[in-house]
Amino acid sequence: METLLERIMTGELGYSLPPAVRRIANNFRLVGWVSFWVQIVSGVIATLLFVTSLLGLQSVSNRTGGAENAAAGGGFLLAALGLAAVYVGAFWAFQYTRFARRLKSTNPDLRPKPKNAAKMITTGLGISVLGMFFGLLGAGGVVGALMLKVISQPQSNIAITNPSLAVEPLDVFLVQSTINTLISHFAGIVGSLWLSRTINKQS
Repeated sequence: METLLERIMTGELGYSLPPAVRRIANNFRLVGWVSFWVQIVSGVIATLLFVTSLLGLQSVSNRTGGAENAAAGGGFLLAALGLAAVYVGAFWAFQYTRFARRLKSTNPDLRPKPKNAAKMITTGLGISVLGMFFGLLGAGGVVGALMLKVISQPQSNIAITNPSLAVEPLDVFLVQSTINTLISHFAGIVGSLWLSRTINKQS
């Protein structure tokens, strides 16, 4: 009886998670939740700024009859794609937490293999890098449109003579939205790289 009790207390009977697997699972869980919330909060703020800018600039364009604003052209579309990728990245960060739960499964046969962990991280990196790529191109387009507006104002009364060339506060909202988008993707990249480093240390 005494021997049986000792075996139970030392984990020789029942399930015992290998220390390396436990550390990897804990890191997946931590990085998953931190990355998820950073991307969700930044993404929601970016979305609100983006939609506000879109509606406001559309209203200005309708009043002036001009199409020259920071939301025009490919920059707006690319910024929207980068923003959409934020939510895909947040979803994938949540999948990290589910992956961590599966790693702690009491059935070793149901536990994901190391190659599955590497695949999860690679996919997460791909989402964030692609989203940052669209975000950077979108930011470049938006800032470029703003620059054209600014250099097209040689006179102080340009806003009166051609209102469509005036820089609106809502233009800056769109710039801030793209910055928040980039912050979200940066968080996803850092999280994935951290997980990759953790797994490499255990191998």
